[in-house]
Amino acid sequence: MTDEITERASRVLDVCRGASLMVATAESCTGGLVAGALTEIAGSSDVVDRGFVTYSNAAKQQMLGVPEAILATHGAVSEETARAMARGALAASQAQLSVAVTGIAGPGGATETKPVGLVHFAAAKKGGMVLHREERFGDIGRTEVRRRSVLVALEMLETLARF
Repeated sequence: MTDEITERASRVLDVCRGASLMVATAESCTGGLVAGALTEIAGSSDVVDRGFVTYSNAAKQQMLGVPEAILATHGAVSEETARAMARGALAASQAQLSVAVTGIAGPGGATETKPVGLVHFAAAKKGGMVLHREERFGDIGRTEVRRRSVLVALEMLETLARF
């Protein structure tokens, strides 16, 4: 983990701890890196409930309850799927706060309308709002897309935890 990621993850844990919020992650292109960043920090077990790595559409449906119709209509990399993943993580956990990440880290998998570096994020609070963010990082390399995605996901968790 980079110092920047560790610092941001520490802030998320502190804010969540202060608000008595548990967190769940729902990750596709980051493959568990958001949960990994949080759990890298000693004592994170009082905040992190669980993480879902849902790389395939079947996993998104089975583990998070993402409707097949959303995946068929909008695709795995979409605002609708990210929102459904975030809501599903709350429903399938004891957490009050969740974050979802789904995107195209590359180098393959892109289409004309969904280029490499496109990532959709959603953060949800139980009984509350769902935030969405779209990033187009560009073809900056798989590792860098994933690193930047972790930072955005942590930022969204911190923002929503403060509401």
